[in-house]
Amino acid sequence: MLYPVCRVKIKGAIVTDKNLYYEGSITISSNIMKAAELQQGDMVDVLNLNNGARITTYVIEGVGKKGEICLNGPSARFFEKDDEIVILGVCYVSEKARKKMKIRIVSLSNRNLTVKLEG
Repeated sequence: MLYPVCRVKIKGAIVTDKNLYYEGSITISSNIMKAAELQQGDMVDVLNLNNGARITTYVIEGVGKKGEICLNGPSARFFEKDDEIVILGVCYVSEKARKKMKIRIVSLSNRNLTVKLEG
């Protein structure tokens, strides 16, 4: 049996843009993706601290704009620029692996430009 486990939490993130007329996803700048060990196409849950919305989508790597976090497609309806969000990267693991897993926490500040790893 496989269990869903949160493997990474990005906290303190601020939405820098939204693009309603796009196929869907969340664009995250490459520096944040690297710190969180996320890859393009990974599924994530995005939680909006301003209005309580919670969506599941996939990651697209933002190239060139350090600190970029942009909600795309229908999910853009649930987020506004400057909303504070939490991004959770989930994976499925065996019971044995689940017991050994430790969550990677990435804290952002300074409009997503400062990245700090915890734990």
